[in-house]
Amino acid sequence: MIVGQAIPSNFIPAIEKGFKEAANSGSLIGHPVENIRIVLTDGASHAVDSSELAFKLAAIYAFRQCYSAARPVILEPIMLVELKVPTEFQGTVAGDINKRKGVIVGNDQDGDDSIITVNVPLNNMFGYSTMLRSMTQGKGEFTMEYKEHSPVSQDVQMQLVSTHKADKAE
Repeated sequence: MIVGQAIPSNFIPAIEKGFKEAANSGSLIGHPVENIRIVLTDGASHAVDSSELAFKLAAIYAFRQCYSAARPVILEPIMLVELKVPTEFQGTVAGDINKRKGVIVGNDQDGDDSIITVNVPLNNMFGYSTMLRSMTQGKGEFTMEYKEHSPVSQDVQMQLVSTHKADKAE
């Protein structure tokens, strides 16, 4: 949205490249930044000091400055899980889902089986197949599909950020 020749048009691709590079490795935990819109409205150039590298670095610095002021959040994938377990194991399975920060959204009967529908963070589902077989004497089964991304809790976000900073310092 530049009006006039505040920034020569040959430097615009360098600015775009700088923003894309900065967004590709967000400074919060190093993962790509999603759902952003960047609008360039003004700028200045100097006949001697202006270069593609200077504009690229300025774009990276501008992104980092705005990024921290925007209070970013970390998103995690939420999975829609459908469990089919014998009714006698329903309480045990529901308790385990609660430990995994799952939210039960439905519970139906199909003969002697209970069909439990839940939303669970993907990170909490690793190793679940083995655990379900153990809890249901091998009779339980489940399907899992992606549902959405949701912000992690504040304590998890702080833990991820501190871990990323510690890894970066090494």
